[in-house]
Amino acid sequence: KHPLAGGAEISTHEHAKGWVKAGHTVTIFASSFPGGKPTESMDGIHIIRRGTHYTVHLWACWYFLKIAPKTIDLVVDEFHFIPFFTPFFVRGKKLAFIHETAEEVWFKNTSFPMNLFGYLLEPLFFVLYRHVLFMTVSESTKKDLIKFKIPEKNIHVIANGVKQINVSVKKTTYPTVMYLGRISNDKGILDGLYAFSNIRRSIKDAVFWVVGKEEHAGQMSILVKTVRDLHLEHSVNFMGFVTEAKKYELLHRSWVLLHPSIKEGWGLTVIEAASQGTPTVGYRVSGLIDSVVDGKTGLLSDQGDPDRLAENIVSLCRDREMYNRFSIHAQRWSKRFTWTKAVSQSTQLIENIV
Repeated sequence: KHPLAGGAEISTHEHAKGWVKAGHTVTIFASSFPGGKPTESMDGIHIIRRGTHYTVHLWACWYFLKIAPKTIDLVVDEFHFIPFFTPFFVRGKKLAFIHETAEEVWFKNTSFPMNLFGYLLEPLFFVLYRHVLFMTVSESTKKDLIKFKIPEKNIHVIANGVKQINVSVKKTTYPTVMYLGRISNDKGILDGLYAFSNIRRSIKDAVFWVVGKEEHAGQMSILVKTVRDLHLEHSVNFMGFVTEAKKYELLHRSWVLLHPSIKEGWGLTVIEAASQGTPTVGYRVSGLIDSVVDGKTGLLSDQGDPDRLAENIVSLCRDREMYNRFSIHAQRWSKRFTWTKAVSQSTQLIENIV
């Protein structure tokens, strides 16, 4: 329910739901947010919310040491830029759950000197976890973990699933490009706007739907100014946060998902789009090289080249035969990824650990 929840939070919840159905008791300890209840039960999961992005780690440590050691059999330590440092205070069984390593993303989402500290200290985080088992979502992240000296035998790759939702609408009659995700620097939304500006030079009636909430105050005003500077006021629609049903409707109606992120753990929105017959155009970066089959379910190009993003989208929109082929392959590809399969694998993993 957190306003900034994305693919990692969806994945966490789906696995936790599955563990509850398998007969386990699951508590999620998360940061609080305005309007969020301090404690809540969702899908059989007990949720505790304390602290902020920056203090939740301390609250989690306090909670565990005060309440939990005698009642908890396994602690899942989730990495999101930084871990919960459980090797310092949990003596029992542990599993590290990570979607992506941060690395260069530190310089996109945080300011100096925090970005430099984070970038330099991140390799040290993993020293603590050399003997901890990891669950991750892609071969890309597995390679990054190996680079940080985590033994390959300790890494279990379990791809995210996707909900197969049937939507009874049609594609728009005009070419529609969609961005879906947090409004943040690492997601490359500015490159997306520059790419769309080039698309409009070739396809005059193209429109761009930007779906997602800003991560930090002020980011949306920068985008609005960029839209004005590029004279795109009448062709870019900022939709903000939308419901799950609306998200799938928009994915189904759009022609292409534009995903200009500089790095992903997997790219859940890519598979969500694929399930609706919508191919993805993005950069050839970690995560997207796993979720996009380049040349079959989407098109990838070198990072930092919005002109090439535009060229790929124009080629897809203009070649109807090629587009239909990509759309069919995308739907078939998405059917490989189910939460039933993912949860079965993760349940077996946690039961083996305990």
